[in-house]
Amino acid sequence: MATSERSIPTVLGDIAGNVQEIVRSEVRLARTELQMEANKMKAAVPMLAVGAGAGLLATLFFTWAGVYGLAFVVPMWAAALIVAGVLMLIGGGALGAGLSKLRQINPPQRTITSMKENVQWAKRQIT
Repeated sequence: MATSERSIPTVLGDIAGNVQEIVRSEVRLARTELQMEANKMKAAVPMLAVGAGAGLLATLFFTWAGVYGLAFVVPMWAAALIVAGVLMLIGGGALGAGLSKLRQINPPQRTITSMKENVQWAKRQIT
C-alpha cells in the first residue's frame, strides 16, 4: 500500500486553516444566538416603558385626586400615605413583569458547548 506522507508545514497549515474556519463558524453562531436573545429583549422593553410611563402618570394624577378624596375621611398625611402605597403596588407589578421577561434572556449555550468541543478537538489534534 502506498501512503503519501505530508510534510509538517503542510499539516500545520491545514490545522491553522481548520482552526480559522472553526473560529469563523463560532462567531457566526454566537452572532445568531445573540440576535435571538435580542429579539426576546425587544418584548421586555415596551413592557418596562409602559410600566414606567403608567407609573409616572399615575403618580401625577391619581395621587392628586386620591389624596384630596381621602382627605375627607382621614387626615391629609394619611391620605397621601395610602395613595403612595397603592401606587407602589401598581408600579412594582408592572416593573416586575418587565424584569421577569428580561430574566428569560439566556447566554448562547450552543456556542459555549461548541467552543468547549472545539478546544477538546484541538487538544486531541496537538497530542
